[in-house]
Amino acid sequence: MKLYSTNNKDLRVSFKDAVFNSMPQDEGLYMPVEIPQLDADFIKNIEQFSLPEIAYKVASTFLKDEIPADDLKALIDDAINFDAPAVKLDDKTFVLELFHGPSLAFKDFGARFMSRVMAYFLKAGEQLLDVLVATSGDTGGAVALGFLGVPNTRVTILYPEGKVSPIQELQLTTNGQNIRAIEVKGTFDDCQALVKQAFADDELNAKFRLTSANSINISRLIPQTFYYFNTYAQLKKQGLNDVIFSVPSGNFGNIGAGLLAYKLGLPVKQFIAATNVNDTVPRFLETGVYETKPSTQTYSNAMDVGAPSNWVRIMDLFKNDVDELKKVVTSYRFNDDETLAGIKEIDAKFDYVACPHTAIAYLAIEKFRKENPADESAAVFLSTAHACKFPDIFPTDIAAKIEIPEQVKALETKPQHADKLNTDFEGFKEYLLKG
Repeated sequence: MKLYSTNNKDLRVSFKDAVFNSMPQDEGLYMPVEIPQLDADFIKNIEQFSLPEIAYKVASTFLKDEIPADDLKALIDDAINFDAPAVKLDDKTFVLELFHGPSLAFKDFGARFMSRVMAYFLKAGEQLLDVLVATSGDTGGAVALGFLGVPNTRVTILYPEGKVSPIQELQLTTNGQNIRAIEVKGTFDDCQALVKQAFADDELNAKFRLTSANSINISRLIPQTFYYFNTYAQLKKQGLNDVIFSVPSGNFGNIGAGLLAYKLGLPVKQFIAATNVNDTVPRFLETGVYETKPSTQTYSNAMDVGAPSNWVRIMDLFKNDVDELKKVVTSYRFNDDETLAGIKEIDAKFDYVACPHTAIAYLAIEKFRKENPADESAAVFLSTAHACKFPDIFPTDIAAKIEIPEQVKALETKPQHADKLNTDFEGFKEYLLKG
């Protein structure tokens, strides 16, 4: 598997190099030179395969000889050891539950796969691998648990002060060992900018072996394709072949993975990018002007991103042809009042408790259906995090229905620690240099 930079189509690096270097020095993002097509028989009979079998087929099609077959199977069986059920709400509406992993968020798919790929490629005696990650909520917890105790690695997590939920903060700050957390007095975009500046800094790159665990790392994106194929398999078992996905979107890695799956051959009719008021992409699709803006804090904090990194990948997948992109991707935005109304509506209609991100994806499905009344496709909205992570958002009667998982209860007994920094890069650089 060879990859190029979105800023330099002539660049060629191996998958291993892209995993460890994370981001090209030209500040583009790595993309595969070739997106292979999954064979038609596999897609035709996909309902016969389990999630690990689907994951292996997709990963091996991408990676080819980068990791031997037996090693790749073992890696996937270890990383993807939890389910992702498409729960039926009515005959044509499903919620894809992606929170059954250890950190209770969809990012377990990417973080666990990536950590195991990195551990596989790391050799004894090599320089310590420094993993930098910015989080708006769930990424940090998934990465922390994915890398906790992995030899010869150190993870530094940056998160915005006061903008993650209490449970999310516990997942970031109670790990110890090779995981350290930094509370930044700013937004997620500030945290992401610090990480990107670190990768572009010559002095830091000379001293440390830096890589990222954000979705800018291609090894985060590939495993997120697995659950799109697996969901299609689950619906196909029920005789449903026309599928629409509605994806809560912040940094646009999740929907980017879905569109990568589409390019691999997954027969999806439509993707809906559902955002909160951080609406850079909906505005772009409406006006043709791509204009980032400072992020705004909302109930759906993992989507509070004003400058989504992965949008450049999505445009690259469609060769920067906006008209072609619009044939496949629709985007809607919703504010906090609408989000809360969506939570109440899902509870009333289906007796189902949805986190705020999930509610936004549901609202987008409903809006799409109103605008396209003749479309009879099955609709899947992605549930990206367990509702217990957002206890202060729910009305009392709905909050009472939330079951608190045992791993969350255990977190509350652990000591917390986070270092504190401002948004200036020199302060972050000094922190890293001190080790």
